[in-house]
Amino acid sequence: MDTTTSVVSETQQQQYRDEGFFVLERVLSDQQLELLRTFAQEGMNQIDARMDDAGVDVLGLNHRGQRYFANGVAKTEPELHAFVFGDLMADICRATLGPDAFHFVEQYVIKCADRQSAFSWHQDSGYVHEDHEPYLTCWIALDDITEENGAVYLLPYSLAGVRTYVKHFTDPATNDKVGYVGTDRGLPMVVPAGSIACFSSVVFHRSGPNLTDRLRRAYIVQYSPEAITTRDGSAPWEDFQPFLRDGTVVGS
Repeated sequence: MDTTTSVVSETQQQQYRDEGFFVLERVLSDQQLELLRTFAQEGMNQIDARMDDAGVDVLGLNHRGQRYFANGVAKTEPELHAFVFGDLMADICRATLGPDAFHFVEQYVIKCADRQSAFSWHQDSGYVHEDHEPYLTCWIALDDITEENGAVYLLPYSLAGVRTYVKHFTDPATNDKVGYVGTDRGLPMVVPAGSIACFSSVVFHRSGPNLTDRLRRAYIVQYSPEAITTRDGSAPWEDFQPFLRDGTVVGS
């Protein structure tokens, strides 16, 4: 990819600074989209196996047959790893985080056909701690996303009235972290498959239940401008592999 041009326009870069998000519609190639879809079922299978081993139907945020958060699939799948550290994601990171970036988290978020598959209002930073710089979430639609099948809803900075970390509480019924209990429904990200909603880790978002009879699949990749560690600095919080240095890809 020519690094002198970007899939992210100047208007979108400004929107990210002002409101914390922008959307790239149909930015994935057919090959990239098929690649990401290929490993979605593998992610679900891994979570089901872990639940089987533990003899449970709820494991952290995962609820069997309802919703799945499958982390780390790219660690064992070279083609997926190449996408996470590829030109497209480097381009998006430069446009949002600047010339330096670290890989932080990658996971599949899959909603089954279940009315209990909603996810609560939160900031992604609410799942970390307050002592870090806001990072980037790239929410990649692997299916056409509608409000009926569990769209993600965003609260831009101007609607939330906040653009910094907010302390969250844990919902004991779902294990969700919750940081907003207001009445604003947010802006639904209704986008075709192959689109990416890019938003800051301090943007509040939620997702509705999947009311259809098909899976709603998304792939989430997160990058940070720094190596995020535990609060005491003794260990990495998640991954902290360097990705960009002075605008050049150094991680692969």
